[in-house]
Amino acid sequence: MKKADFIQAVAEKAGLSKKDSTKAVDATLEAISAALIKGDSISFIGFGTFSTADRAARKARVPGTNKTIDVPASKAVKFKVGKKLKEAVAATNAKKSKKK
Repeated sequence: MKKADFIQAVAEKAGLSKKDSTKAVDATLEAISAALIKGDSISFIGFGTFSTADRAARKARVPGTNKTIDVPASKAVKFKVGKKLKEAVAATNAKKSKKK
């Protein structure tokens, strides 16, 4: 699903115009991004939690050349799936497996 498809789905579910849905989706993504940049986490009960994690500096080997390089410390975005979403996806996959 691309962003345009997602916006269309939001518009249909919420009964909004595509223009209003685009503004809502863009604002939501900007707010999530801003919170993560500040180092905050965002929890949506039943859906999941967005957070950041610090990655330590390390040495890595380049495949093929076996050359060792230094990888600097960095921050990464993490997402932990909520229980309701996890169960819903598992139930959908179980239904598909039974049909085969």
